[in-house]
Amino acid sequence: MVASPTPKVTPLRTLLLRLFGVFTLLLVLPFLKLAPAYESFAYLAFHWVALATSWNILSGYAGYFSFGHGAFFGIGMYTTAVLAGRFDWPFLATLPFAALVACAFALALGAVAFRVCSVRGELFALLTLAASFVVATIVLNTPIDGGPGVVLSGVAMPQLAPTPSGSFYLLAWGAALLAVVAALVVQHARLGLALLAIHDDEDVAEVLGVPTYRAKLLALGLSSALAGLVGGIHAMFVSYVTVGDTFGVTLPLTVVLMAVLGGTRHWAGPAVGAAGITVLLYSFTSGDSALVGKVVMGAVLIAVILFMPEGVMGRWIARKRGDDPTPVEAVPVAAEPAAPAQTLSPGAAPLLVTRQLAKSFAGVKALRGVDVQVHPGEILGLVGPNGSGKSTFINVVSGHYLASDGEVTFEGQRMEALPAHRVANSGIARTYQIPRPFEHLSVLRNVALPAMFGVARLGREAAETQARQWLAFTGLAGREDVLPAALNLHQRKFLELARALAAKPRLLMLDEVLSGLTPAEIDAAVALIRRIRAQGTAIVLVEHVMRAVMALADRIVVFDQGQVLAEGAPQEVMARPEVVAAYLGQALDDHTLPDGITMGAAHA
Repeated sequence: MVASPTPKVTPLRTLLLRLFGVFTLLLVLPFLKLAPAYESFAYLAFHWVALATSWNILSGYAGYFSFGHGAFFGIGMYTTAVLAGRFDWPFLATLPFAALVACAFALALGAVAFRVCSVRGELFALLTLAASFVVATIVLNTPIDGGPGVVLSGVAMPQLAPTPSGSFYLLAWGAALLAVVAALVVQHARLGLALLAIHDDEDVAEVLGVPTYRAKLLALGLSSALAGLVGGIHAMFVSYVTVGDTFGVTLPLTVVLMAVLGGTRHWAGPAVGAAGITVLLYSFTSGDSALVGKVVMGAVLIAVILFMPEGVMGRWIARKRGDDPTPVEAVPVAAEPAAPAQTLSPGAAPLLVTRQLAKSFAGVKALRGVDVQVHPGEILGLVGPNGSGKSTFINVVSGHYLASDGEVTFEGQRMEALPAHRVANSGIARTYQIPRPFEHLSVLRNVALPAMFGVARLGREAAETQARQWLAFTGLAGREDVLPAALNLHQRKFLELARALAAKPRLLMLDEVLSGLTPAEIDAAVALIRRIRAQGTAIVLVEHVMRAVMALADRIVVFDQGQVLAEGAPQEVMARPEVVAAYLGQALDDHTLPDGITMGAAHA
């Protein structure tokens, strides 16, 4: 296999210096004595850059598509309009309050919406759209507006530049700089990685240790505060604020188009899209062809959705990375001698204990009072027919599902009521039966994420260093910078392993990690699991490949119809008549296991 080229990653400090350099050059425009029309056009360009970038912090990064940006923007406009136009506040003093009021409303909305797991995707979009109508109705039917609107023509505009239009330009310039810097810093921070993971698979992100509720709330608060700030500036720019002009659907749709055109997964994407669409819109407007401009904008949106859904910056990054979706041959894992079987101390306290653990789905009982213990350093095999509750057991212990009844105790701490990210933080990690990588994150960042949010909570550089070590450990060295789509099934299974190990768990639960692999790949995986156990990690192994279970497990627990049917030493348990009847369907020879593996070889 030829390793893919590693793209050069530009440090955050360098990007910030470049960004400040570009914005510093643009700072001089109001002092060039241009016509006011050009300064107003430049104002509008920065206005849209700030709005599109702020929308993208939640909706682009986390994938929570929002129509509520018009509401946050409108709240900012009316906050400034009321404070300055009716209470005679200095205009600049109103701007922090425009941001704060919009942020407070958004956080109240998010605190409720993000608690309901079903409010995602189109439901969240509809909820934010409804919130915009509610805000507009309240404003229109209260003294905030009352119908005639709010006039700001008598409010003094601070002289920041030689002309009023130049002063507005500087305010929009500052808002755009603030929004773009915020987007850049967020994307390079722990929060940005969390949001991108939420976008790809929120449930997996939570199980890997990401506090998804908190991350979404932070992103929404920052996004809405920036929108409120821009709204406060724009209220002074238009000088007459009305509900009809403020809370329409045109603004959120335009913001969405700009972000999608530029690319929602890159900090600069919305700014690129906003600049392009602004030039397009207002060039037609200046030629008395506003309708043509809107038609062209719609055509651009259709073309982007059909032919370039990743946006301009997304396409650029893909070419720079040299994405190759063709899977390559698996990298063999170096086989090592099996670690000697660990002797469990008779008096050692169990690492994990479940008591009367139960889980029901719409009346169907998947687990029925399961009592299981896992001891430090052991490999516990969970076997049983399909639908017997093995994967449900892992899902409940890992926090993916909440238990219907019973107890889960890990290292003496009750876990059954904790959210999944708290379970992960305690030292429990798991893989999925069907690999669920974050498809738009590189292999390296997939593995770095649990190192940043798991037990160790490492910084980005330290997490990526450890991620490279785990990728080498699982035979994926050289594939760090490709996307998971470029991996074959064997490699995706081992990516699941590397990602779980990066969390440095004390208990690792493997859910059919061997399914779909060839015999040679199974042998490599068995060797790897032995190496993991040799490092002192306890392992719960859910598997149907019996030769691997018998070769690895210190003890076996047999599930049947959501209950524990039998448990004990592998050779003894698998010979019991009730196990044979429920699972194997035929008696085992005293010396021969399925697939031709002998008892002696299994425990060699």
